Amino acid sequence: MNYYAHPTAVIDPGARVGADCNVWHFSHLMPDCELGERCNIGQNVFIAGGVRLGHGCKVQNNVSLYAGLQVGNNVFIGPSAVFTNVRNPRSAIDRRGQYTPTVLADGVTIGANATIVCGVTLHEYAFVGAGAVVTADVAAFGLVVGTPARLLGYVSAAGHRLHFDTAGIATCPETGETYVLREEGVVRQSA
Repeated sequence: MNYYAHPTAVIDPGARVGADCNVWHFSHLMPDCELGERCNIGQNVFIAGGVRLGHGCKVQNNVSLYAGLQVGNNVFIGPSAVFTNVRNPRSAIDRRGQYTPTVLADGVTIGANATIVCGVTLHEYAFVGAGAVVTADVAAFGLVVGTPARLLGYVSAAGHRLHFDTAGIATCPETGETYVLREEGVVRQSA
């Protein structure tokens, strides 16, 4: 094994775990799920078959990742975040195989207790505030908060709020990268 799994973790045969991952207490990885390298899976996390996580992802405690979810590289999923995979669930109706896909692109952050309703795409470096309920796509670098989630502004790849000047230019205070606000959204320009 080239990863660490706590003795209470259950990793089913057929689950693929990348190098240098950590899988902590009481987590369960189902057959045909896949973790990229350097992922950290917190306590009491469930990952269903078919779910793919890229490299460097962090999934905090008490999160269930259901079939239909695709996760890019360096994604942060906060504690007790909730994901769905069926828009109209009914106990008496079997909708297995009818899952609505959800995509978390590279660099996305999801705050604690946020809910992501299936069928949305969170584009690169989108940032979902704690407790938000996401029912629509989130633009690259978009910061969304509330119920339902609404665009509050934009953040840098390092997670800092961007403040645009009259020319539509903002600079990340940590990295010095510049960002341009265009009609179609925010674009990262340079470091």
